[in-house]
Amino acid sequence: MKPLASFVAVLLSLCAPSAWGASLESQIRALIDVHDGTVAVAIKNLKTGEAFLHNADSPMPTASLIKFPVMVEAYRQAEAGKVDLQQMITLEESDKVPGSGILTPHFSAGTQISLRDAIRLMIVYSDNTATNLVLDRIGLQSVADAMERLEMPHTKIHAKVFRRDTSIFPERSREFGLGSTTAAETIRLYELLHKGQLGTEDSTAKMLGDLRACDDKTKLAALLPAGTKIAHKGGAVSNIRCDAGIIEGPETAFAICVLTSDNKDQSWRDDNAAHVLIAKIARAAFDHFNPNAGSVEPTAPTELAVGAAGELVEALQRTLNGRLLPSPGLDVDGDFGPATEAVVKQFQREQKLEETGTVASATWKALGPLRMEDAPVPSPEVVNAEPIVKSPADALDGPPFVTCEAWIVGNGKTGERLWGHREDQPLDIASTTKIMTAYIVLTLASQEPAILDETVTFSTVADETKGSTAGIRAGEQLPVGELLYGLLLPSGNDASVALAEHFGNRFKPADDNSSDDALARFVAEMNRTAGRLEMSHSTYKNPHGLTEPGHQSSAADLLKLAHAAMQLESFRSYVGTNQRGCALLGATGYERHVVWKNTNQLLGVDGYLGLKTGTTDAAGACLVSYGRRGDEDLIIVVLGAKSSPARYTDTRNLFRWAWNNLLTRP
Repeated sequence: MKPLASFVAVLLSLCAPSAWGASLESQIRALIDVHDGTVAVAIKNLKTGEAFLHNADSPMPTASLIKFPVMVEAYRQAEAGKVDLQQMITLEESDKVPGSGILTPHFSAGTQISLRDAIRLMIVYSDNTATNLVLDRIGLQSVADAMERLEMPHTKIHAKVFRRDTSIFPERSREFGLGSTTAAETIRLYELLHKGQLGTEDSTAKMLGDLRACDDKTKLAALLPAGTKIAHKGGAVSNIRCDAGIIEGPETAFAICVLTSDNKDQSWRDDNAAHVLIAKIARAAFDHFNPNAGSVEPTAPTELAVGAAGELVEALQRTLNGRLLPSPGLDVDGDFGPATEAVVKQFQREQKLEETGTVASATWKALGPLRMEDAPVPSPEVVNAEPIVKSPADALDGPPFVTCEAWIVGNGKTGERLWGHREDQPLDIASTTKIMTAYIVLTLASQEPAILDETVTFSTVADETKGSTAGIRAGEQLPVGELLYGLLLPSGNDASVALAEHFGNRFKPADDNSSDDALARFVAEMNRTAGRLEMSHSTYKNPHGLTEPGHQSSAADLLKLAHAAMQLESFRSYVGTNQRGCALLGATGYERHVVWKNTNQLLGVDGYLGLKTGTTDAAGACLVSYGRRGDEDLIIVVLGAKSSPARYTDTRNLFRWAWNNLLTRP
């Protein structure tokens, strides 16, 4: 997730406050007219019924937004006695899928969670693995059937997440991906939730609690006044960005759904065009329905009881664990259930308060300061009495201050290390991995040039690889030489898998007695090549750099790899290319054109000759760069910068500092 303050700042800079005075319809249509993509919008005032609709009955892809209907069906089945929300689910290694969420990267096989917790993870963190665990219990078909009964025939989840082979609607999967809906059906589902017509009072409170706790503060939430309550679920994959929910203003609440697809801007920057569009539409609707709102001050509930959920419940649970002796050992899960209620009653008995199980003013007062974190916060008197201790003043020599975790400067001609910081520390390296992928293929091509003319047919596995993409579809064909542009310019994860599948069987498996598939053999060759280059801190687990335990390298090792790769004239040509057009041949004989643009922004500055970018949540923003000034060639590796702009600033500052040092050396 991008920093919220940065996102909001970008959006505010793009908003025209004078436009808010126009009618809602004219504002939104003006926003849609200038957006480069397909847009569907449905907005309804839940008090007056006033509505705005645009393309609202057209089926659209949902990405993770479809997880809201999954939650609805899970609660409906729980109320019917078909599933037990307290049933414990054991996480198996085979359950883990990539993408959003916390189960796959942070929890080991054998972990047990309740079905209720899996539902919460599915909504709050958009956890893909948790979603599949929920679907295993309630069934894919049941979600579609439930939506049909609610007269929402276009609202369907087609398959488990990252399990296209489980699709029960293959044609819709091909057309829409994970799920489909219409904007009108989605706001109708939220309207039913708002009215309490999707379940009992307890189920409704739990569903709204999870939706309000959704950790996505971009899109719908980005421009709303501080303190505005929003219960929502969004989704985002490459050219699909959407969000929908209930926004509660001081004068009225309204349901809103904005679906976008075929977006030209597929970036993951703060100012992604679809994210900005969704944020502006939400703010326009908020101001229209709440003309006298001004700034909304956050409000906290005065009472907590069974069914409440969120951060305040977590604080209550921590505080009860600390106040009662012995500690009751409540799970700090933010869910006010029977266990929390029993401990509240115990505390009330000890304090000689009425045993209501509800936390109201008398109980709040008896509890004292709440523990918002696991460690108790010191009293204001202690904090305010602490002396200010300053570190020594900044030295006037040494390298520039940078945001990145590690960096190295090397001689571009010899590969010699010159300067560095934490350069031998193994770190996540994101798509700088693709330097190795390309190096292996181009090394083969240097020995047998005809390899570049071989035809690659894209597999379904390659097509469905998540993250940055070259945009090639299953069954389409192109030469190896063109596919390398799709790998290195837009940083196509799909291209890396296709190349590994194409070349993998030319290499030995990791174990000579193993029958590894082509992809595994290619990865084994990546590790053997790292060994030959004496990259002692490097282990490759995949050809693209998506986060995987143990997939790491160091700045020093990437310097060795970059130096070796830049010895190949073909590699220098690829990474120095700004953009490339390519013709793709489809399985049925059609021809389709694509354009790939280089993600490396330094190519627009004289003296920078290219190499490779990389970005994941685990790795931060990374950049391997080759620069030339006069007779001096330098390679600089930056790993773990704090943002995409920061990696370029870090890199340019290091280049300037290094060139100055080289020019002034005796």
